[in-house]
Amino acid sequence: MRAVDRRGPAPTVDRLDWTDQVLDLEVGPIAHGGHCVARHEGRVVFVRHALPGERVRAVVDEDGGGSYCRADAVTVLRASPDRVEAPCSWARAGGCGGCDLQHADPAAQRALKAEVLAEQLRRLAGLERSVPVEELPGGALGWRHRVRLAVDEAGSPGLRAHRSHDVLPIADCPIAPAGALPPVLARGFAPGSEVEVARDADGVVHVVPDPDGAPDRRVVQRAAGREWALSPGTFWQVHPALPDALADVVREWARAPRGGMAWDLYGGVGLFAAVLAEQVGPDGRVVLIESSRRAVADGRAALADLPQIDWRAGRVEDLLGRLGGRPDVVVADPPRRGLGRAAVDALCAHEPERVVHVACDPAALARDIALFDAGGYRLAELRAFDAFPMTHHFECVALLERLG
Repeated sequence: MRAVDRRGPAPTVDRLDWTDQVLDLEVGPIAHGGHCVARHEGRVVFVRHALPGERVRAVVDEDGGGSYCRADAVTVLRASPDRVEAPCSWARAGGCGGCDLQHADPAAQRALKAEVLAEQLRRLAGLERSVPVEELPGGALGWRHRVRLAVDEAGSPGLRAHRSHDVLPIADCPIAPAGALPPVLARGFAPGSEVEVARDADGVVHVVPDPDGAPDRRVVQRAAGREWALSPGTFWQVHPALPDALADVVREWARAPRGGMAWDLYGGVGLFAAVLAEQVGPDGRVVLIESSRRAVADGRAALADLPQIDWRAGRVEDLLGRLGGRPDVVVADPPRRGLGRAAVDALCAHEPERVVHVACDPAALARDIALFDAGGYRLAELRAFDAFPMTHHFECVALLERLG
C-alpha cells in the first residue's frame, strides 16, 4: 500500500521587498561602489547621493529580498559639512549612473576614496595602511577626454541612468571637456548603438562612428616624452594627466637594470614599455603582452625606434606560461578584475625582484596584494590618484618586492 503524504503543500514565504518605500536613515561610512552604508530594521541599505554622518530620507530603488537593498537619498534632513550643490542636474536620484560624488566637495571626495582604499586593504589583505588619494592637475570638471554615449531607440545619444539601460536625454556633461559633447548630442545615430567621443592631445574631437561618414583620423596622444598616433577606439586613459603620472611612478619604482629584462603585462600601446625600454637600454629586453591587436599595431608604429621591445599579441592568461627566464621587474596593468590567483602564482614562480601593479579597483588590488604576500612579496609602496573626480573610481599603483 502506497504511503500518502498528508503534509500538504509547503507554505509560501513572502519575499521581503521594500522597493519604492521611503526610509529615514542615519548614514554611516562610505563603501566601495559609490554609496554609503545605513541600517534599517536589521538590514543594510546602500544609499547613493548621501554622505557619512548625514540623516536622509531615501527611496528604495532596488531590493532583491536578501540582507540588503539599495536606495537613493531624495531629501537631506541633516547635511554633512562636506556637502555641496552638484554641478549637474542629472547627478540625483533617478539620474545618471556616471557620477556618484558630485554632492561632495572635491577634497572630501578624495578623503572618502582614501577611506575605501584603507578599508579594502584591511578587510581583504589584512593590512593597516593609510594612503592619501592625490589630486591630478586640471580640477574636478572637464577632465574626461573620452566619453562613450548610448543611443536610444529613437536614435538620440545620451548617458545611461544608474543601473539601467535607459538613455537619459542630456544636453551636456560637466566632466567632459567644454564644448565637446553638445554638437554630438544634437545629431542622430543608429538606434541602440554606441558612440565614442574623444578629445586628443591636440584638442581635436573625434567621433566614432562619425555621423557624416568622414574617414577616421588618428588620435594623437602624448606622455612620457613620446607621441602616439592611435586608431580611433584604441585605449588611452580618459584623464589627460594620468598617463604621465603613472609613467613617472613606473620610472621611479621599476628600476630595470641596464641590459636587464622587464615584462609589461596588459601593456596596451606601450606607455610603460617605453619607460622600461629606456631603463634597460638597447642591450636589454622588454616583453609586452597585450590582447588588442590594434593596440599592438599602434604601439609598434609609435615605438619603432625601440627594437628592444618584444611585442606579443594575445591574452596574458594564455602567454604568461610560455615566457621563459627571470625578469628583473614586471609591470602589470590588468583590467578591473585584477590579476587573480593564476597570474600572481605564475609571476611569483618567475621570482622578479619587483612587481609594479597598476589597478583601477581597490578591492581587486587588495586581493592581489594578499596573493603576492602568500607568494613571498611584500607591499613596499602604494600611491593613489584621483583620476576620476566626481565618481567613486580612482587609480592605484603598488610596488611589491620579493622577500629574501
